[in-house]
Amino acid sequence: MLTTTTQTITALLAFILPLAATITLTPLLIKTLTKRRILVQDYHKPNRPLIPKPGGPAIILSLIIGELTIYLMTENPVTLALILVTAIAGAIGVIDDIHPLSGVLKPTLLITASLPILLLGTYNFHPEFPLFGGVRLSIIYPLLVLIAIPVTANTVNTIDVLNGAVSGFIAIASVPLIFALVLKSGITSALPVLPILSVSLGFYIFHRSPSKIFPGDSGSLSLGALYGALAIVGGVEVVGIVALLPAILNSFFFLSSVRRFIEHRKVKERPVKVLGENRLAASRSGSAPITLVRLILADGPLTEKKIVLNIFKITVFSAGLAIITAVMTWVI
Repeated sequence: MLTTTTQTITALLAFILPLAATITLTPLLIKTLTKRRILVQDYHKPNRPLIPKPGGPAIILSLIIGELTIYLMTENPVTLALILVTAIAGAIGVIDDIHPLSGVLKPTLLITASLPILLLGTYNFHPEFPLFGGVRLSIIYPLLVLIAIPVTANTVNTIDVLNGAVSGFIAIASVPLIFALVLKSGITSALPVLPILSVSLGFYIFHRSPSKIFPGDSGSLSLGALYGALAIVGGVEVVGIVALLPAILNSFFFLSSVRRFIEHRKVKERPVKVLGENRLAASRSGSAPITLVRLILADGPLTEKKIVLNIFKITVFSAGLAIITAVMTWVI
């Protein structure tokens, strides 16, 4: 059990060090990628400017620095599992950024990112539900863990569609995890969430519109995998699911409309089209996939900043529901 002083120092280091790493490494990565002409078009801008991508390496290293700091301060094996999950998912994302993987192969490979949680035994097969309490799932739960990390990683990846969307989304969705873990087990159990919050906030500075860098699959997959792992090892799975609802619904809309696993870059009909004055409009094509952004634009064209703001509003609402879920689980 950590003393109050040690908890405070660890919390400060777990937040400040990965934030400082993100703010330091990201500009260096922007300069390096620009110099080497590793750039992609921003399709949601009229002039399609070239943006450095991926920013994932800065995100991955910063997350690992944060979790490693907690591990050195607490020697908790849970954080070791989180480091390995982040590293494996991030490595798969880097491969995907360099050589795009198929819509089936990527989630299949991401199953390996689930293994550290199982091999280190950093999970509890008694997930807790609001009002009903814990449920024993000793046989099926390990199988759910194998599926969970690929699902959360890819789900978060699908929300990475506009400037600042995924980094801001994860920052907001992390808050109910912290609240739930403090409520359930105390401050120490919530420490591992601080790095993902600080890294998301730090990267958002460069990712917000107009983006100076894109996270790429390496960034979004590592954030999504770590988020899922945090919910699992902390035993706050239901809270995590509720907080991720906007991304989950976005994935559901997309898959139900295209009816198969496919990379977004291979979709022939884009769900939105670019208008003048930096405005976006929903595609009227019946073959275009249904997405959260397309639904937001159903009432008429909006600027990219306005769309992202609406995504954040929906995420805040889901985060509120997740906090209510936590209260109903561990208070009522």
